[in-house]
Amino acid sequence: MSYKLRQAEVPILPAGHGPIRVLHFSDLHLTPARKREVADIKSFINLKPDLVISTGDFLADMQAVPTVLDALDELLELPGLFVFGSNDYYAPKFKNPLKYLLPKHGKRVHGDELPWKLLDASLQERGWLNLNTSRESIRVKETIIEARGTDDAHLELDDYSLVAGKPGICDIAIGVTHAPYLRVLEGMHRDGLDAIFAGHTHGGQVRLPLPGGSRALTTNCDLPTWRARGLTKFGTEPYLHVSAGMGTSPFARVRVASPPEVSLVTLTSKR
Repeated sequence: MSYKLRQAEVPILPAGHGPIRVLHFSDLHLTPARKREVADIKSFINLKPDLVISTGDFLADMQAVPTVLDALDELLELPGLFVFGSNDYYAPKFKNPLKYLLPKHGKRVHGDELPWKLLDASLQERGWLNLNTSRESIRVKETIIEARGTDDAHLELDDYSLVAGKPGICDIAIGVTHAPYLRVLEGMHRDGLDAIFAGHTHGGQVRLPLPGGSRALTTNCDLPTWRARGLTKFGTEPYLHVSAGMGTSPFARVRVASPPEVSLVTLTSKR
């Protein structure tokens, strides 16, 4: 196994509800040449999830949609939720990787438009729900989950007003977004969501190794670096789970102290 399995427990279910195993992955950045990554993604089914959540950046190549669908094939038989990230819309282009560490990362440079509409249609055809601009309810086991999402905040495509408001009739309410910008998290907090799933950060991608752990140098958004990966909670805010993701840009295939990862997040009853 060439990736890290991150596990977490989130106690948000009502009393008496059985646990729900959520497979959360992000930032695959797939190309047809990434055979090892495809094999890794196919192995996720062995984790026996009840629900799959993808927080975007599936693509990194114009020809990658069939690759993504092949890698996810067995997972697409399960209930699934997804949003898109910037790299689903535009192909990567070479840029100075040091700019990633700058506060504003310099002027954004986009490549050609990727076939995201084909990917969207293909995922929905297999039954996964697109949350880019919508709220949906889904039953997993005996639990009714209301899920809402936003389009990519890194490209400023997010419009939380499209999904804002207190949850309807449900057991839990969750948010799904690619880039965990504070404006999105704050909107979901105001509406009383129980948990939020996000990606985008690559866990910092380059982390500073320190005794007892490591520290992210950046999150590539305005999220504090201490929340760059894994499960965190601040005050009365919802739980936030950030996936450090599986891949990298084809032009910056380096991760330091932030290995590729997939997460198994188990939702349990409140204590």
